[in-house]
Amino acid sequence: MVNYNKQNLPDATLVGLGLDANDGHKRVTKGDKFVVCGGSEETHDKLVETSIKVHEKLDAKGKRLSELSKNEFIDIVSEASQ
Repeated sequence: MVNYNKQNLPDATLVGLGLDANDGHKRVTKGDKFVVCGGSEETHDKLVETSIKVHEKLDAKGKRLSELSKNEFIDIVSEASQ
């Protein structure tokens, strides 16, 4: 068993899933630290934008996704999605 501390946690990937597509398009966008799948064009674009903003906020705080508590994650995603 591997023991991790906050400095050597494996990095996490943010996954966005849109469920409102009804136009037959298959949308997948991959970034360095996120993947967004599905959704209408509007929803997919919003998920991509939010994912990018989440990682910009993490970079500004000098943190990685894998280092966040549940509450920190919720706060950052809430800020990024507005």
